[in-house]
Amino acid sequence: MSKPTEPDLSVITGERRHLINLAYRLLGSLVEAEDAVQETYARWYAMTPQQQEAIASPGAWLTTVASRICLDLLGSARARRERYVGQWLPEPLPDRTEWLGGRVGGGPESADPADQVTLDESVNMAFLVVLESMTPAERVAFVLHDVFRYPFGEVAGIVGRTPAACRQLASSARRRVGAAKAPVGPAAGQAGLVRNFKEAWEARDIKALVDLLDPDATMTADGGGLVGAVLRPVEGSERIAQYLIFIADKAPGLTLLERTVNGLPGLVAQHTGSTVTVAAFELTGDRITRIWAVRNPEKLGAWAPA
Repeated sequence: MSKPTEPDLSVITGERRHLINLAYRLLGSLVEAEDAVQETYARWYAMTPQQQEAIASPGAWLTTVASRICLDLLGSARARRERYVGQWLPEPLPDRTEWLGGRVGGGPESADPADQVTLDESVNMAFLVVLESMTPAERVAFVLHDVFRYPFGEVAGIVGRTPAACRQLASSARRRVGAAKAPVGPAAGQAGLVRNFKEAWEARDIKALVDLLDPDATMTADGGGLVGAVLRPVEGSERIAQYLIFIADKAPGLTLLERTVNGLPGLVAQHTGSTVTVAAFELTGDRITRIWAVRNPEKLGAWAPA
């Protein structure tokens, strides 16, 4: 009888992209996702070769362990975010073509792992913000089943609930997503509206800004207590426009760049050679309904200028 072989290293490391994609959607933070995946691999390599050989599907094992680590992290994150200064927003990601060599506009080598995150509708800022409203179990069950298409039998083994309970968790999460989902127009139309918004902001044209914003629009900023940012959402087109003009006046020389943020048209603000804000937008028809402005420098590592 031939001796069983140790799982192929390329098979194990080949799961990294899937694990990063999963962990980012579960945690809303690339930094935390990297840590969760690193811990997953640490647990794999802590096993003896015999223990590794006994695992029928290393990929399934890695997914289970990563998901459970994320589930634990989500539980502790809820407590941490209650103490967070101001509003907590997910970490924004650039388009993979813009993340090069670990920097936006950097060298020819693609970065790891950001270039491995698939930018689809399950990572746009609106979707990630809704995920933040879920319980940890809801979020894990929903992402595993509805986004990654794992059957409820497998989800149950990961979450530690029955398949029926996981089905209920995913259904509850699905209702949250459905209630919050705004219709998404063509990408070209969104890009044009964001461009008009950028030009109005640069021109300090408060009337044009108001016209581009839905009357009930909301702007949420995340400074994390590390930089200046409004601690509560700014509501209403007039107040948002006035606040944006105030910001522009306080930071002369602010440069606005059109960039893809989590798969959709957004803006990046740079000042004195540093990226200071990444803004994501939700649009309904020909108006902007939500703006998420991430200013916490700990969440802008992917956006360093070349």
